Amino acid sequence: MTVGAELIARVRFNDQGLVPAIAQQWDSGEVLMMAWMNQDALELTLETGKATYFSRSRSKLWVKGETSGNFQAVRELKLDCDGDTILLEVDQLGEACHTGARSCFDAGKHHTV
Repeated sequence: MTVGAELIARVRFNDQGLVPAIAQQWDSGEVLMMAWMNQDALELTLETGKATYFSRSRSKLWVKGETSGNFQAVRELKLDCDGDTILLEVDQLGEACHTGARSCFDAGKHHTV
């Protein structure tokens, strides 16, 4: 069994066959975005090194950056301790958010609790 196959076997996909994937800039630790992966997206990510996700609204796979040019080169892929969340450490080219922001997470807006 390959490393990729071993990792995929450990993933706990939800009832829709999806798992959340967090993209983080590898060198700064900046959290960029969250998207969903199905098994095909995960396999393609492992094969190509380009972050590939599953669009729930379009019901299809999409490679991050395929239309915008803002690709995510995956440097490392980690699975959390429960196997139900993936962390992609990426080298983000350009913006990560579809709004044009670097990050999808309230860029520049900090809320104290």
